Amino acid sequence: MQDILSISAVDLGKKIAAGEITSVEATQAYLDRISAVDKDINAYITVMTEPALKAAEEADKMIAAKKAAGEELSPLAGVPIAVKDNMCIEGTLTTCASHILDNFVPTYTATAVQKLIDAGCVIIGRTNMDEFAMGSTTETSYFGATKNPRDLTRVPGGSSGGSAAAVAAMECPAALGSDTGGSIRQPASFCGVTGIKPTYGRVSRYGLIAYGSSLDQIGPLGKNVTDCATILEVISGHDAKDSTSAGADETSKQDERTTDYKFTEALVDDVKGMKIGIPRDYFLEGMNEDVKKAVLDAAEVLKSKGAIVEEFDLGMVEYAIPAYYVIACAEASSNLERFDGVKYGYRTSDYLDLHNMYKKTRSEGFGAEVKRRIMLGSFVLSSGYYDAYYVKALRVKALIKKAFDDAFAKYDVILGPVAPTTALKLGESLSDPIQMYLGDIYTVSVNLAGLPGISVPCGEDSNGLPIGLQLLGQTFDEKKIIRAAYSYEQYRLNNMSLKCDDIFGKEA
Repeated sequence: MQDILSISAVDLGKKIAAGEITSVEATQAYLDRISAVDKDINAYITVMTEPALKAAEEADKMIAAKKAAGEELSPLAGVPIAVKDNMCIEGTLTTCASHILDNFVPTYTATAVQKLIDAGCVIIGRTNMDEFAMGSTTETSYFGATKNPRDLTRVPGGSSGGSAAAVAAMECPAALGSDTGGSIRQPASFCGVTGIKPTYGRVSRYGLIAYGSSLDQIGPLGKNVTDCATILEVISGHDAKDSTSAGADETSKQDERTTDYKFTEALVDDVKGMKIGIPRDYFLEGMNEDVKKAVLDAAEVLKSKGAIVEEFDLGMVEYAIPAYYVIACAEASSNLERFDGVKYGYRTSDYLDLHNMYKKTRSEGFGAEVKRRIMLGSFVLSSGYYDAYYVKALRVKALIKKAFDDAFAKYDVILGPVAPTTALKLGESLSDPIQMYLGDIYTVSVNLAGLPGISVPCGEDSNGLPIGLQLLGQTFDEKKIIRAAYSYEQYRLNNMSLKCDDIFGKEA
């Protein structure tokens, strides 16, 4: 069983395709692992034991039939995958880690999840998250905080902390998360796994319960770059059900990158001649010295492999946090208006009239952080403040995008940290929400500009906690960041003896 748990998703897929392991055996091994360790980690809200084993049986039959017919198999056929609990799956409890949706069972499946199912993947469970993806620690969940498998006294990051923790604790080989302001990259960094936030529009948002509609994007978390690139290849593509989905208009025809989903082609150990920029603005007072050293050492590695590495002034960094929280909270206040106790989800049991029912349902159903962001969003959209805050934030968003466009006119990839610190102690940032918000300083601007980004492990701090390296690309340039990340990852594997079994073979 340990061999099944320690290998990557793609390697597991190869063993299943070769008949060395069945999908049922792999799925059962992960279910046993979840049963053994998740009571301490709390990475899952729902473990889909019976549906997963049934899906694994069907996957084994499908694999056997395709092999007999000589048909090509998906590299992920039969592989168990976990899904963040804000993506709808037909007939399966989908809660967004909120009391207000703790009885919601969708009648449809999110496009990204359906693409995994169509590829033969087995959905093994629904991972924990910050309530409605609002948070950076996975502590705001109605179902309790998730712990970091590398240190159970610390947070796994958020809001996709359950997905990152599940991969790090060997409770699944890979998982889907969503990223509104760093919610894939930051937990990947804190837990020592790899995560990709795709270009906005690259992956369909249909079936993703919205937090900030102009910012949300689904992406993979896995043990390595290969796993993430392979999953991204499966879930990408135009979707007529999502009006923000890229790949089917005249602009797409002029820019082939929007319809090029062959991300595994970028898994090449070669960065010779690649131009990499490091923003000076990222290395300011307050950054952990271990984080700074690890990130700059990673830059030296890429330089030694032939990349051209330069420092530059990005600008607008200090405006990213306020602009992001104004826009995200404004969109959240609109998106969460639908949760009123009338149509679906939780409804208070004692109320006087319709308006009283709305008020009591939302008061009882939403947690403190969600209420805080709804109120902030409603405030910045209110009469007299709309122009002063929301419109101004949209202008700042455009300036941030321009700053990145100017940078990508010179550089192929931008390199920097994911977060200014490693994983925080449980409870530290909940007592000071502003501290939690400032922890997103290196990630939120990427969502405002709609760019792709990847977090890949690049070392540990003095406490043995993982540090993540963030690589950013121009819109629809996922291949460049995947190539740079893969090249760096190969250096670590070859020169530091950090084999996958060494990292993920540890007991949580």
